[in-house]
Amino acid sequence: MYRKVLLAYDGSPPANAALAAAAVLLHGQPAELELVYVMYDLPLNVEFSDGAMLEASRSSQRSAAEAILSQATRHLAEDALPAQRTILDAGGRRTAEAIVEHAVREHAGLIVIGSHGRRGVSRALLGSDAELVARLSPVPVMIVKESGHAP
Repeated sequence: MYRKVLLAYDGSPPANAALAAAAVLLHGQPAELELVYVMYDLPLNVEFSDGAMLEASRSSQRSAAEAILSQATRHLAEDALPAQRTILDAGGRRTAEAIVEHAVREHAGLIVIGSHGRRGVSRALLGSDAELVARLSPVPVMIVKESGHAP
């Protein structure tokens, strides 16, 4: 099926739905699963303040990302699904761009990402990382809508 699956994960309800779907998809498969958390860029007012404040904020964000990924990998381990964890720095890119670039660089066969399932004005105003990943990616993308129950 897939040799490597990349799961965009941030601990949100849609990401948890994607995690559950990936676990079902990969159960009993020899595929490698990589959980990817993208650290967002800090607001301009933080970036231009003193360096110590910026470093403390980045460190706090990284610690939170590590905790979120650790909890997810523990959950997967209960189902005997090992996973690699990666924290990416957006580095001025949109989250979706960072995910797609990493998937291509790492030769992922599939990207799994959760979606809030927003429609209308909400979707137009807030945008959709999942939709942008699907549009940008040369790698197949599985979008999992937040449904309130696991697959």
